[in-house]
Amino acid sequence: MTIPIRNLYFLFCYAWRRFPPGGAVETGVDASPDLPNLFARLLVNDVRTLLRRGLDRGYRTFVEETRAPRGRLLLDDIVKAQTMRRGAVVCAVDELTADVPHNRILKATARSLARTRGVDRELVHELGEVVMKLQGVGDVHLGVEAFKAVQLSRNSRHYGPLMKLCELVWRAQIPDETGTTNRFADILTDETTMSAVFEDFLRNFYAHHQTRYRVGSEIMSWDAVALDDVSAGRLPIMETDITLRSRERTIVMDAKFYKETLASRGGPGKVRSGHLYQLFAYLEHAGSRAPHLPCDGILLYPAVGHDVSLRYRIRGHEVLVKTVDLDRDWPEIHRDLIGIPATFDKPSPATSPLAA
Repeated sequence: MTIPIRNLYFLFCYAWRRFPPGGAVETGVDASPDLPNLFARLLVNDVRTLLRRGLDRGYRTFVEETRAPRGRLLLDDIVKAQTMRRGAVVCAVDELTADVPHNRILKATARSLARTRGVDRELVHELGEVVMKLQGVGDVHLGVEAFKAVQLSRNSRHYGPLMKLCELVWRAQIPDETGTTNRFADILTDETTMSAVFEDFLRNFYAHHQTRYRVGSEIMSWDAVALDDVSAGRLPIMETDITLRSRERTIVMDAKFYKETLASRGGPGKVRSGHLYQLFAYLEHAGSRAPHLPCDGILLYPAVGHDVSLRYRIRGHEVLVKTVDLDRDWPEIHRDLIGIPATFDKPSPATSPLAA
C-alpha cells in the first residue's frame, strides 16, 4: 500500500494528537521521500522548537564531599568516611537538570536516525546538530524500559507526540550486520502496528473535528453469568476502537489496517468474518447501554486508489463496511471522513419508500 507522504504525515499527526493548524504541513515534509526521512524531519523540527522554548528539566540528586556545605548533610556518611578530619562534609544536593528520561530518548533517537541508511545527508547533518545541542543530556539505550521511565507532567505533556514518534522509530529500526548503521523496517506492512496508528488517527480526528458525537474507546463486560466458581472472572473484556455517542444514535467503529480490504479466494471479495463477528459482539453490548437508541457499526479500512462501500442490516443493527482512499488530496479525505457517520442518517435502500 503506497500512501503519499503528505497523507502519512497527517495520519501520524492525528494519531499523536499534534493537530496541524489549518491543515498545513511542516517545513520539509513534502520533500521527504519516505518514512525515515519524514520522521527525521519531524524530530529535527520538534527539537528545534523545544530548544527555543527550553528543554524540560527535573531534579536529580547527587552526593558530594565538599568543604562548602550545601543541600542535606549525610551524617552517617560523614562519620563513616571521617571527612571532618579533612575539613569536609558529605552532602546530598538536588540539581535542576535537562538530563531527564524524555530528553535522553530524544538524543538517542536522533543518533539512531542519523545512522539509518537512506536518510538524506542534509538531515543526517541536522540530526548530528541535535545530538550536539543535547550534549548535556545523558545517553540511554532505546528499549521498553527507557520508554517506561518517561513520566510526563502537565508542564511537559507537549513531549507526548515526540515520545510516540521516538517509540515508532525504535520499533522500526533493524541493525545491519556491521552494527554501525540501521535499516528501517517497512512499518506500513505491519498490520498490528498500523492498525493501532489508524485507530488512534480516527479517534482523534473525530474528537477534534466534529461536535455531534462524544468520541472515545469503551470497555465492556460480557453479558454473561458464570455457572460455577471456576468460571468466574475468566471472560475477557471487550474494548471498542472508537465509539460515537449522541442523543440520537450510537455508532461503533472498528479500524482495520489491511492491504486487502476484502478476503478473496478467486471469486468476489468477502467481508472478513473475524472482523464482522467482533463488530457484531461490540454492537450487541454497546447497544445495551442505550437500548432506546439505534446502535450501528462501521468497519473502516484504508485504501489506495479504490473504494469499497457495503451496507447491511444485521439483527437490527446497520453495518457499513467502508474504505477511505488515502491517495487523494487531504481536503477530500477530510470531507469523506466527516461524512461517514452521516451515512446512517440516510434511509437504507431496504427501508426507503422508493424500494417498495
